[in-house]
Amino acid sequence: MGIFVSKKKIEEPAQPEDPEPSAPEEPAPSAPEPQETVNPDVEYVVSGFEKLQADPACHSLLKKHLSKEVLDKLKETKTSSFNSSLRDVIQSGVENLDSGIGVYAPDAEAYVVFSLLLDPIIEEYHGGFAPTHNHPAPDFGDTNNFGDLDPDAKYIVSTRIRCGRSVEGFPFNPNMNQTQYQDLEKLAETSFASLPEPLAGTYYPLLGMTDETKNQLIEDHFLFKEGDRFLQAANASRFWPTGRGIFHNKDKKFLVWVGEEDHLRIISMQEGGNVGEVYSRLVQGIQAMEKTLKFSQSARFGWLTFCPTNLGTTIRASVHIKLPLLAASGMEKLQAVADKFQLQVRGSSGEHSEAVGGKYDISNRERLGLTEYEAVEKMYKGVEELIRMEKEAENKDDKKEE
Repeated sequence: MGIFVSKKKIEEPAQPEDPEPSAPEEPAPSAPEPQETVNPDVEYVVSGFEKLQADPACHSLLKKHLSKEVLDKLKETKTSSFNSSLRDVIQSGVENLDSGIGVYAPDAEAYVVFSLLLDPIIEEYHGGFAPTHNHPAPDFGDTNNFGDLDPDAKYIVSTRIRCGRSVEGFPFNPNMNQTQYQDLEKLAETSFASLPEPLAGTYYPLLGMTDETKNQLIEDHFLFKEGDRFLQAANASRFWPTGRGIFHNKDKKFLVWVGEEDHLRIISMQEGGNVGEVYSRLVQGIQAMEKTLKFSQSARFGWLTFCPTNLGTTIRASVHIKLPLLAASGMEKLQAVADKFQLQVRGSSGEHSEAVGGKYDISNRERLGLTEYEAVEKMYKGVEELIRMEKEAENKDDKKEE
């Protein structure tokens, strides 16, 4: 049998046609790199540091102690209580390069959180109060130990003793909002309402104050004004005059300023030189207000306030005194007594003013590291010595005339 062979052509499988060359694929757009967020507070303190260091005329304690190392460690730090930053601490000194100090505390916690900067400033200003030191417990002592330094009313024009207090639960000025100023004022008014005689009196809010009341307070030299440029740069004058006011008792010898530099400035004053009466009244007022208000304090610094120069006792005990013969003989003798008792001597109109007619404002210089009683005692003994010296100069003059 022969082999049958098909004559039908066997078709080969079709080959796929070469595809048209396609354009190269463009790479997918990459995600934008995250932009670094600029913290305005950090930016401010960095540029502020450079501004301080670049000014040869600036000699503040802030400039001296804000090193690059301190800046880098604190520039992003904030307090947990009120979110206060390094900017809040240094902004007054950055904006006022002629500041002597240049720092404020924005809240009570700031004294711990920003201690790397504040501790050396406090140590230098307060005469060696080192980080290892603690302020003594409050001690008003026996107020009866102080009497009238000038019973003949010949030398001392007036005596004034004041202290500052901060109310717990509130930040200090830089971070006080309008509601907090109002709440603080309400708490103060409640405390004033509970004051016993002879401290009881009237509170005068600055907001809505009548011209009649304003003029009377100006005449009495009680009215305080909006903060100076140093306080304004520290944000101490926000929402003015909301939450600010003045309390005084009926005889105008016991006063409290609300919302000025500190939450409260408690003041006792009167004409003449009876330090015992003035001090006793202040102590009575503080103790009465402590029954309704809790004040900020620490074991290290005592009573805490807005300004690091006013810590510890926060006591300023002062007299306006006429010492014409000592003034005429130059400042050497006066300064020697001031140095012996750590006193501050100012002109009759306050710091940096002239002693018109030989009248001076003399006060204790130390507030931190001693008790309230000791602070007043230094002023008392120093003024006592100055009156003795003035009388001695008078006797010499009398002998010359004989």
